[in-house]
Amino acid sequence: VQLQASGGGLVQPGGSLRLSCAASGFRFAHYAIAWFRQAPGKEREGVLCISVSGGSTYYADSVKGRFTISRDNAKNTVYLQMNSLKPEDTAVYYCAAGHLILPWASVGSAVSEYDYWGQGTLVTVSS
Repeated sequence: VQLQASGGGLVQPGGSLRLSCAASGFRFAHYAIAWFRQAPGKEREGVLCISVSGGSTYYADSVKGRFTISRDNAKNTVYLQMNSLKPEDTAVYYCAAGHLILPWASVGSAVSEYDYWGQGTLVTVSS
């Protein structure tokens, strides 16, 4: 089982980045996929989640209107488009696979609900 996150880097405030998460070794199309992030000294937090079909998406309030999640089941890949980035978005971003639990914001975004994790990619927002 592997989830390979990529696309992180250094970006100026107000800029954009697109992260990718490529999956292998499990039935990707049967799992909801979420992005989490962990800033230095803080707990890992759920940021967004997308359902198996891609028809439903869930967002943390901190990223609504700025971040978008999408998936391509034919390519076993999930994408995170991040726009209007802020310094407080600086963190290591992880993708994870699990079974969708609702309500997502209060229950489904818990780290313990996810079975498989990627290694993380660092996003730094700084001028």
